[in-house]
Amino acid sequence: MTTLADGFDRTRSWLREHPMALDGALAGTVFLCMVVGSFAEPYGYGEHGPRFRVRTPDERSLVLMTLAAAALVHRRRNPMAVLAFTSVLTAAELLYGNRPAPVAMAAVIALYTVASRTGRATTWRAGLLTMTALTGTAMFFGSTPWYTQENLGIFAWTGMAAAAGDAVRSRRDVVEAIKERAERAERTREEEARRRVAEERLRIARDLHDVVAHHIALVNVQAGVAAHVMDRRPDQAKEALGHVREASRSALNELRATVGLLRQSGDPEAPTEPAPGLDVLDELVTTFRQAGLPVEVARADEGARRPAAVDLAAYRIIQEALTNVRKHAGPEAKAEVSVIRVGSTLEVTVLDNGISGRMPYTRAESAALGPDAPRHAAGDTAGPSGAPAPDAVAAAGGPPHEIGGTGHGLLGMRERVSALGGRLTTGPRYGGGFRVQAILPLTARSGEDT
Repeated sequence: MTTLADGFDRTRSWLREHPMALDGALAGTVFLCMVVGSFAEPYGYGEHGPRFRVRTPDERSLVLMTLAAAALVHRRRNPMAVLAFTSVLTAAELLYGNRPAPVAMAAVIALYTVASRTGRATTWRAGLLTMTALTGTAMFFGSTPWYTQENLGIFAWTGMAAAAGDAVRSRRDVVEAIKERAERAERTREEEARRRVAEERLRIARDLHDVVAHHIALVNVQAGVAAHVMDRRPDQAKEALGHVREASRSALNELRATVGLLRQSGDPEAPTEPAPGLDVLDELVTTFRQAGLPVEVARADEGARRPAAVDLAAYRIIQEALTNVRKHAGPEAKAEVSVIRVGSTLEVTVLDNGISGRMPYTRAESAALGPDAPRHAAGDTAGPSGAPAPDAVAAAGGPPHEIGGTGHGLLGMRERVSALGGRLTTGPRYGGGFRVQAILPLTARSGEDT
């Protein structure tokens, strides 16, 4: 059975690759059926139905049957031309044959081909014209009375051929439409999967940047302070080194947790602690206070149910904003953080009174933030009098705008806020300092609450 099925499949595949061979075999079969049918002639009815006697078809009928069968070889290439040709040969046989040979079989096959390979409107027109022309010729100009069964048979066979061809075409169209929808759905799923992967990569990249920028900036500043006061005030240097150790430990822990998101779900080293949020804001502020940045916090978000994405975004925005203050605003700067619920939004604001006219981002960020953003210049970190930063900050590795500058801080904030459908406003304050304000919807977009 398996061998027989395999042979059948191979034969069908070969015939699909060579349609002319299939049409040639069909033409030969139709010719054989027409010749066999032309030898039988009904002459009456008996007890068991119609009676037939053997007759010999004339040469004209044989020529017409041969031409009609040969035309079927080209039925796929020119279905309308083959239908017209076989219909003319059938009409000629009906007009001039004493007992017409079944040349109409070729016209029936041609009409089926037209119906299966063209549209429904064409099928209706071609089918009605063929049925009317052949049946009318047989009834009114043939050699038999108009009411004979042979004439009604021409009408029935041509009608069934048109209906069968239209049904085959409709089924083929339905199957192709189903395949197309399946392929389109597969492409859509792949595009959606790639989009989600890209979004997840961007989110992890933002988290890594926030963690590294925050902690490394603190380590840089504290290490510079320790190096500056090591000889004169060793106690203060020891305290600064302790802050360096604590900041580096926190950075390693957060990096481990963030990179752990890339592990397999069954990996025992995957993180089990939740992502940071506003619930641990006090701990974040404490690290900055220990680094020498006075920070005041005002909160009015009691009872606000924060989606995880909004909670993480608010935490990271405050973290990045305070890191920029510590890096760029100068040693005498102070910061104010406010978290306020206003209706269905959460407003997060970070203010500082640092160096007037400073620029806490690079040329790349300035270009991305738009024409209203102040431009980066070599003297952005100097105060109104152009005085350089104090020695302790200089010892940390250079002017404030160079300490740990990656050029992605404000861009990362804006991407986070935009992903949640919120709004971010940044810019210098009147009279000095800088202001960062994010308005986050408490109803996160679908797919962001992770």
